[in-house]
Amino acid sequence: MNNPVIIVGAGLSGLRAASLLTEQGIKCRVLEARDRIGGRVLSASDANRPDLGRFDLGPTWFWPQYESHITSLVKELNLETFVHYNKGDILLERFQIKPPERCVLQEDSDEKWMRLTGGVQSLIDALAETIPSEIVDLETRVKKIQLNESGDITVEAELADGKREKILADAVILALPPRLVARYIEFSPSLPPNLMNDIIKKPTWMANEAKVVAVYNRPFWRESGLSGFVLSSVGPLQEIHDASPDKGSGALFGFFGMPAEVRQKMGKDKVLKLVTDQLVKLFGSEAKNIKAIFYKDWSNDSETAVEEDCSPLKDYQSYGQPPVEGIWEKKIIFAGTETNSQCSGHLEGALQSAEQAVIEIINLNNESLHQASSDTTTSIK
Repeated sequence: MNNPVIIVGAGLSGLRAASLLTEQGIKCRVLEARDRIGGRVLSASDANRPDLGRFDLGPTWFWPQYESHITSLVKELNLETFVHYNKGDILLERFQIKPPERCVLQEDSDEKWMRLTGGVQSLIDALAETIPSEIVDLETRVKKIQLNESGDITVEAELADGKREKILADAVILALPPRLVARYIEFSPSLPPNLMNDIIKKPTWMANEAKVVAVYNRPFWRESGLSGFVLSSVGPLQEIHDASPDKGSGALFGFFGMPAEVRQKMGKDKVLKLVTDQLVKLFGSEAKNIKAIFYKDWSNDSETAVEEDCSPLKDYQSYGQPPVEGIWEKKIIFAGTETNSQCSGHLEGALQSAEQAVIEIINLNNESLHQASSDTTTSIK
């Protein structure tokens, strides 16, 4: 392979693919539209209170008993982990005008929810250390991918200053949500209708979601025998978990039951006021003493969601590899959690899809080397 493999997207899939290709000695380049790496992995901290810790606004857990790829990678990168706290009772909030019900949590002793010390961003940062920094280009938005009659690929990208760059590639790994590919990248020749239809139908994981984390000096709810786990049918948060670091501060994070359109119409300040009121109702007056609060609405993140994602996620069956056939076969390869049918929506799915994409690239590279060797032998004869 004479030209680099272009990887579109510097999330977990894209960075893992770049790391594996670099390890194999295969040239690659990562193009990322955002001004940061990580994609939907986002861990936030308060610049004024770094002692409180770093908190996940994207994915949070992995399950080592089911997910071997991320478990192996975490071990390979020497990352610190701890078991998610779930000791104590849970709260059920079924009525707006009544206090929550306290219930005993039925714990599955075999199932461990693991978290990364420093948040999932620590995984992204460690992966980035395994690849040359110069091959990752931020604020570089892929606009067009062109395939000529000879089978040569040209990737056209828009840079931060508005200028355009054309890059020759031997293959392209599309490591971003499929719906973003369909919406924002022009293909010449056009992708086959069945492929376009498939990627448009793949809902983007988390694209309809928002997440909030309230941080306290300590996890005070544990002192009352509570796990921090809440299920609510009145909201605005429908599911709450303990998000405290392994040591030090305390934190609670929640997923919203409130639809994306309602959140956006209401605005951040009103949403957070409702969140605080709910936490006080659930955990008492001490829940007012919030030291930092982080909020991320993925539905209005243009690098994550498109209009079709505003509806709640329902069609899980559409996840899996898109059917790339015809002239684009072996030219474009999809990666990302939506393209993995086994663990879609999980960090594990993102890693499995990246590893599968790299296997395809290695096979292409071997074919190229074999062809070059055959051509050399023929010319000698």
